[in-house]
Amino acid sequence: MSNTPVSSRFGCHSMAARMTRVLMRRPGDSLRNADPAVWHYNHYFNAEKAISQYQALVEMVEESGAEIVWMEDTNDGLSDAMFTRDASVVTRAGAVLFQMGKPLRKDEPNRHGQVYEQAGIPVIGRLEGEAAIEGGDTLWLDENTLVVGMGFRSNREGVRQLNALLNPHGIEVLGFDLPVWEGEAACLHLMSVISPLADDTYLVHPKLIPAALWTLMKARGIRFVIAPEEEFHQSLGLSLNVMPLAPNDCVMIDGFPGTRAVMEAAGVRVRTFEGDALCMACEGGPTCLTNPILREG
Repeated sequence: MSNTPVSSRFGCHSMAARMTRVLMRRPGDSLRNADPAVWHYNHYFNAEKAISQYQALVEMVEESGAEIVWMEDTNDGLSDAMFTRDASVVTRAGAVLFQMGKPLRKDEPNRHGQVYEQAGIPVIGRLEGEAAIEGGDTLWLDENTLVVGMGFRSNREGVRQLNALLNPHGIEVLGFDLPVWEGEAACLHLMSVISPLADDTYLVHPKLIPAALWTLMKARGIRFVIAPEEEFHQSLGLSLNVMPLAPNDCVMIDGFPGTRAVMEAAGVRVRTFEGDALCMACEGGPTCLTNPILREG
């Protein structure tokens, strides 16, 4: 039995500190049996290829030394559940279960709660009623400030309820309105336009960032690395979906050399994996496919 206190094995209040424990779900029969039209998957979709591409991401996470807490695909029909970022957030006080803006995903928070119970992570609350937040809309600005993008997947009532749950633990939740962009069916999360590379360096697509949030980030001294606009559109927004394994050590999908170049010029190590059938097809990148339980350092 480990001598590490249970309380030190969860709590993620940074977007880019070294990831040491993470929730993931390997896609399986739920993805194989998914109807692309129902799930809003595009012409890149190929289930078997997607499953193979996912394994390449797993190997990168394992090589980094992070412990993976697995949520199994039991052919439950929840093909989007591989995007574990969205259904919950883990804080130093415990986990909060969200309520999904996409109706097909409504059962995912319960699955997260079951895994957290097995992993010894307390659930301190969940969103209820009309509240909605998806984890792709959340960003830790610092250890006491959680930002939420409010669009078609996350709303003001979700921000209000999350703030009520986290305020007693010294955490303030701030909401910022997102633009319509490609419409209700598309998935524009806050993390589609902002990807922290380190706690003080963000890869950004400025045109879609809320002005008030931009101003706040500038006031915090955050350095902006501007992503090439043409690759943002070519990738359906996925070129900015970059997941830090540690500060300035990040994973992105392959095929976007301009975006990779601006990150490397900023001193970032960039690792890539092929993700057309997985990420571009299903509208979620490596950040979406991982839900950090613990970041340290």
